[in-house]
Amino acid sequence: MSGNGKLKVVINKPACCGYGVCAEICPEVYKLDEHGIVYVDDEIVPEGLEDKAREGADACPQSALAVVDA
Repeated sequence: MSGNGKLKVVINKPACCGYGVCAEICPEVYKLDEHGIVYVDDEIVPEGLEDKAREGADACPQSALAVVDA
């Protein structure tokens, strides 16, 4: 743990089934490609979106996302 207060998103792409719940909850962080698979423009969660990013990750039915200390 770096202790810098920043969070990053970790994606397990093979586990993603394209439900899109993460992108519905936090579209500022989670994007969906043309196949409905999640990706992020930047793995670092923007300041102020930490709770929303965690909520999106926690809502994933396949547990394909995690928000961890950067």
